Amino acid sequence: MIKVLHFSDIHMGSGFTHGHINPETGLNTRLEDFVHTLGRCIDRAIADSVDLVLFGGDAFPDATPPPYVQEAFASQFRRLADAEIPTVLLVGNHDQHSQGQGGASLCIYRTLGVPGFIVGDRLDTHRIQTQNGAVQVITLPWLTRSTLLTRPETEGLSMGEVNHLLNDRLWVALEGEIRRLDPDLPTVLLAHAMIDTATYGAERFLAVGKGFTLPMALLARSCFDYVALGHVHRHQVLNQQPPVVYPGSIERVDFSEEKEDKGFVMVNLSKGQTTFEFCPLPVRPFRTIEVDLSEAENPHQKVLQALPRDRIQGAVVRLIYHLRSDQIDQIDQAELHQVLSAAHSYTIRPELFSQLARARLPELGLGNQLDPLVALETYLTNREDLREMQADILAVAQSLLAEDEALPLEALTSLDEPAMSSLQMADNSDQQLRLL
Repeated sequence: MIKVLHFSDIHMGSGFTHGHINPETGLNTRLEDFVHTLGRCIDRAIADSVDLVLFGGDAFPDATPPPYVQEAFASQFRRLADAEIPTVLLVGNHDQHSQGQGGASLCIYRTLGVPGFIVGDRLDTHRIQTQNGAVQVITLPWLTRSTLLTRPETEGLSMGEVNHLLNDRLWVALEGEIRRLDPDLPTVLLAHAMIDTATYGAERFLAVGKGFTLPMALLARSCFDYVALGHVHRHQVLNQQPPVVYPGSIERVDFSEEKEDKGFVMVNLSKGQTTFEFCPLPVRPFRTIEVDLSEAENPHQKVLQALPRDRIQGAVVRLIYHLRSDQIDQIDQAELHQVLSAAHSYTIRPELFSQLARARLPELGLGNQLDPLVALETYLTNREDLREMQADILAVAQSLLAEDEALPLEALTSLDEPAMSSLQMADNSDQQLRLL
């Protein structure tokens, strides 16, 4: 059995807006958080005498991090070299130059010849001798169209056709690596990729136009004893045998990851009998506190009640409160800032409720139950700027709300530009109605 620590998506140097400068070190406190969390991963690898460490890519936010961020990253990974623990560093999309010049932020470890370090910046197979036996690792870094296709080959093709062609090329290339494997050794596929069955977050939008989605069938194959993934920040297990696992990122980058557990995966690797365990990390909490003050007699007291010290102490806090314009002066901003000073960092975002509906449209007031089309028509009747498009907007809305009948794709694609604009405005009107 070979003990492996698998983690990914460090993104060291991210999220500085959620921190502040530590006067004792001169460093952003969020950088210190990331270094501390990475240190916990390295501590576990050393304490448990793991045989191999696999890093699934995205060391930094981009390929050219500031020198002090690179130094903080290197100081932790150097501990693995000192402990003589073999380590594979995979190149992710954030590690690559936007000009496609390779994984500059990680390739320096190969250039310097750091003992025991392997940089996976290409599809390749690495045989690694550990203290408990040999293991073979196929590295599959983040791939772009230019990796496998030339520009003339993609001319005139749709995005779906290009993706299909890319997967065909990758399947052939990966098959070539598989055929060279030693069937008696445990095998790991280490890949930084989007998998079609994964639950995505912001990663999908960060990589639009730069990569492509891989099918699960490419990975869940009997020749692999463990598939170690990187790129998606939420921990998830996509397949049990062989295990196909995203460990997720080790720290929260922003509020989109507020409710996600962060950690790494400990793997007991053996031929055909691999087991694994997700190990959560105690990272800094992100907390969104949202309060509706519009009906409160004492709005300031209500917002204070939503800020108990044990909820905000040491957390990155986002306070959102909704209020009427006549309540603005009732909020003591100085006291809010004083209470929130217990947080690691915080933002305050007041949002005003629209008074238009109550002042001009009493029939849309609270407690009234109106048919959605009637409500929309009432709203449009009181919007002089939308009167010319009222008929179009109502027609589209009626189609959308038709019982047991979805608007067919052909109908949407056949709409002319004014009608499409009307559809968009109808959607916007619906959103505004929810606020009234």
